[in-house]
Amino acid sequence: MINLNKRRKLKRRADKKSLAKENTVRFGQSKAERDLEQARADRDSRNLDGHKTE
Repeated sequence: MINLNKRRKLKRRADKKSLAKENTVRFGQSKAERDLEQARADRDSRNLDGHKTE
């Protein structure tokens, strides 16, 4: 015998998980992309600070 409430909860969780995976693929960045973007921002910030005049 299957508890229908558990079955519904499991289905809802699976649906949410699949939607999250789709959104990650559609909108997300990989860790390497985030690290590269952060490194570029740090480099640009240091470069800009080096060119400031008092």
